[in-house]
Amino acid sequence: MLGRAIVLLLLIAILSVGAVVWFDFLNVIDAKTVLAPIYKYIPFIPGEGRSQPKLADDELINLDAERLAIRLEALELRNMELDTQKRDLDNRYGEIVQMAQELEERQNALDERENSLSAQRLDAENKDRNVEQNARYLTGMPPQNAVNIIAALDDQDAIDIIRKTEEIARAEGTASIVSFWFSLMDPARAATLQRKMSGRPANL
Repeated sequence: MLGRAIVLLLLIAILSVGAVVWFDFLNVIDAKTVLAPIYKYIPFIPGEGRSQPKLADDELINLDAERLAIRLEALELRNMELDTQKRDLDNRYGEIVQMAQELEERQNALDERENSLSAQRLDAENKDRNVEQNARYLTGMPPQNAVNIIAALDDQDAIDIIRKTEEIARAEGTASIVSFWFSLMDPARAATLQRKMSGRPANL
């Protein structure tokens, strides 16, 4: 029994070694380095073990240079992408600044127009108050003195005072003194004022 066991163990060992050698021969596994001492007894298999190919120093330098070149190319692409993004941001910022300037100019124009309209409104209100005050002064003084003052005014100023005097009389429910002023006024001057008062503006 012991002899049979030893024979079986030897047979298993031989088959195992043979299988390893055969798989190594088929390049399924790499066992030539370990089995190199056995290969020298097998005539059809080279006795040298398999070894990894060695690179020369210049080949190592070339590989390092190639890796470095790839990294430099990646960095260059990244820099180009960053430059493109920066140009886009600069262009967008320029557009925003231009839009802000246009909005500011429009706002300034609107402010100036509003200030101009406010000034014109104040001027009109002040002029209306002045005309009303002058009309009341002239109404309260002797008619001939009032006519002399009106005759010395420009046509438009005289017309403004006459119309304001009639407006005040209608508002207060009193008789207007304007007709009496016209009767005391130079006929030619009175006719000119009455014609301009009854005439329509040129743009109507």
